Amino acid sequence: MTQELTFIHAADLHLGAPFRGLRALSPKWADRLLDAIPEAYGRVVDAALQHQVDFVIIAGDIFDTQRASYADYRCFFEGLYRLNEANIPVYLCTGNHDPYTSWQRDFFAFPPNTHMLSGEHPEFLLYKRNNQPLCVLGGRGFYNQAWPQDQNIAEGVTKAAAEAALGSEALQAPFSVGILHTGLDQDPYKAPAKPSELLRAGFDYWALGHIHLRYLDNEQNPRISYSGCIQGRDIKETGQRGINLVRLREGHPNEVTFIPTASVVWQQTSLDVEECSTLAEINNRIVRELFRENGQAQCEEMCVRLTLLGETPLHETLAREDVLEGIREFINSSYSEFFCDAVLNKTVQPRNREALTREGLFPAVFLQASESLKQNPEEMQAYVQDEFLKKNLQQQVGSVADLGSLAQEAEDFVLDLLGGGEKQ
Repeated sequence: MTQELTFIHAADLHLGAPFRGLRALSPKWADRLLDAIPEAYGRVVDAALQHQVDFVIIAGDIFDTQRASYADYRCFFEGLYRLNEANIPVYLCTGNHDPYTSWQRDFFAFPPNTHMLSGEHPEFLLYKRNNQPLCVLGGRGFYNQAWPQDQNIAEGVTKAAAEAALGSEALQAPFSVGILHTGLDQDPYKAPAKPSELLRAGFDYWALGHIHLRYLDNEQNPRISYSGCIQGRDIKETGQRGINLVRLREGHPNEVTFIPTASVVWQQTSLDVEECSTLAEINNRIVRELFRENGQAQCEEMCVRLTLLGETPLHETLAREDVLEGIREFINSSYSEFFCDAVLNKTVQPRNREALTREGLFPAVFLQASESLKQNPEEMQAYVQDEFLKKNLQQQVGSVADLGSLAQEAEDFVLDLLGGGEKQ
């Protein structure tokens, strides 16, 4: 008979995390977001109960700080108690936000179903179903908030080490799962590890935490995965967030299904308003786009930062702060499911570049120089780096990749200053 195992892989709950910068804009939404992370954690527990999984893994950063509050501990342990009542084990490790030494074990005692992996050394556990060995689990957590750069967090976390530690019963288990909170090769400063090393360790699946984006090393047969965080906390963590439902079957590829858990999704939305001739039309276009994105994100509510694009005669009107604030207030007062924290104007005045070039005046010379620079990325990069060096300034990380869009913005800005001319 083919054996099968299903479990929830979650990570980066960040209970107690603040949502900075919103209270001045909207006390109502600031209060709403305080409930979003506990709600997302509740959905993690709900998913485990609904799918009747064998166990749940939480791969670190359960709390956002090493000095988590009593209320945050109570929230987390209430979920553990619900899973304990359903006889669903929970295996967890600590992360850099909530290292092993900071846990307040005097607040609550773990229920019998919960097992925390050691932060001092690799630890191995055996999951049994109907008293039969089914899965070997191995891993370790963060001991202190910073991981020593000269130590490999994955060292010693292997299936062979697990079998040596657990004895003959481990040899009977058809499945094995590794658990770590690691930057892998995506964050070289937070307990990095080589993917090739994990693959050689012998485990069927690695449940990882720390990187807040969902990641699978192989869509057809994932063996290394980040589930991502369960709830986005700011405009940098856009899109739906959630957990992995993992299914392992003997003789079959691993199956990983994403389950959304965030009730509030953050989005950065760009909208071309070139075809809109009035502010009312822009408002209507914005609302249609927000409802479309809301549906795709499978969320109840959405925080959005909106950028308006395109060539439009309304460019100068949209450049006024009171107009942009009016659009933002229209969105926030009209639809309770949306909160817009900012509207950015990246539109440009309509202009005929060919006509400007034919004129032969300064705009023509400027456009020729700009186009020449844009067609030679290496020359443009060298020019920008030289300018930074001349001014003794540090060039921002990522600015090189954005040079094309920055050059276009600069061109549009200069043409706006020159008056630019309208389309003919």
